[in-house]
Amino acid sequence: MPALTSIRTTGDSKIEIVNQLLLPHTTEFLEINTIDEAHDAIKTMKIRGAPAIASLAALAFAADLSRVSKTSPESLASPDDVRAYVTPILAHLYTARPTAVNLGAATRRLTATLDASIAAGKSAKEICNDLISEAHKINDEDVGRNKSMAQWGGDWLADVVKKNGGSGTELNVLTVCNTGSLATSGYGTALGLITYLHETGKLGKAYYTQTAPYHQGSRLTALELQTLDIPSVMICDTMVGSLFQHHNIHAVAVGADRIAKNGDTANKIGTYNAAVLAARHKIPFIVVAPISTVDLSIADGSGIPIEHRPPLEACLVRGAVYPPPADGGAGKQAVVMLTPPNLSLEGIYNPSFDVTPAELITAIVTEKGVATRGEGETVFDLSGVV
Repeated sequence: MPALTSIRTTGDSKIEIVNQLLLPHTTEFLEINTIDEAHDAIKTMKIRGAPAIASLAALAFAADLSRVSKTSPESLASPDDVRAYVTPILAHLYTARPTAVNLGAATRRLTATLDASIAAGKSAKEICNDLISEAHKINDEDVGRNKSMAQWGGDWLADVVKKNGGSGTELNVLTVCNTGSLATSGYGTALGLITYLHETGKLGKAYYTQTAPYHQGSRLTALELQTLDIPSVMICDTMVGSLFQHHNIHAVAVGADRIAKNGDTANKIGTYNAAVLAARHKIPFIVVAPISTVDLSIADGSGIPIEHRPPLEACLVRGAVYPPPADGGAGKQAVVMLTPPNLSLEGIYNPSFDVTPAELITAIVTEKGVATRGEGETVFDLSGVV
């Protein structure tokens, strides 16, 4: 079956996203017509995953600039007019989810294109065309680099297992959250690695955590693995230690929302827990993320801004009403509260991400290759993969 998709486009300006809040029970595509609609979709997690967020922001920016160029060309008559128009838009998009560095990388890349085009003495129309073209490149480049990362990481893992006396096949890999086609423009990062192992006959089973409180694992990763017909097992977030005790797990593969210069990595909450347990059981822990996720301006994880979600989100769960209708239809969806109704929201801790120290990470994979720590080193030299 074909992989799922998070974004689809028609022509130069029509953008639709699948509403990931309703998956896996309902597939609803939402049309994104404005910058504010894109910002809201990112902020409310109708779309999520660092690469997908960057792609939507870039596509929405391109569509908006294309539309204004055609309907109100007088407002973009000079290079200064273009700068005055696009700068606040890029700044606004960046605020939607601050931890996802891909979003910042996309806005900085577009700003650099703007500066270079103006410095080259180009006309306002040429500058707009350059920006629109660059925005589309941000989206288009994602699938190819994901496949490169998957191959680098999958082959590296198979080789490591072989060196340790294994066959390099029937590999069992645990992942956290959702890092597949729904989180990217296609194929995926950590889930792409798992997909590559499956496609090359090297995968045993994929294991994945539910990833509360948004349950991106049990809702989204489960759906992707089912769609791709990949053998898989779901576990609750609290079962990682038990899994490692009782099953032969060859690696943990996760994505990243931001990687600091030393290799410290911010990813979905629960990743650090899995890393600590993996280290205890001597299981390789692999981070799979594009170069745009590496933030060399931040020395270590202490400088990564961590988004805290609204406390109420930790009290609620959305899903299909059970049991399903007797006629086999989709049935109704509902949001239910798991906590006492009078629970103080001030007493709820709800960070969306945690930071895994570099010393707990075995390998960092980008589209340029695999970085590992030197013997006795606790930090990474990422110069070869950035």
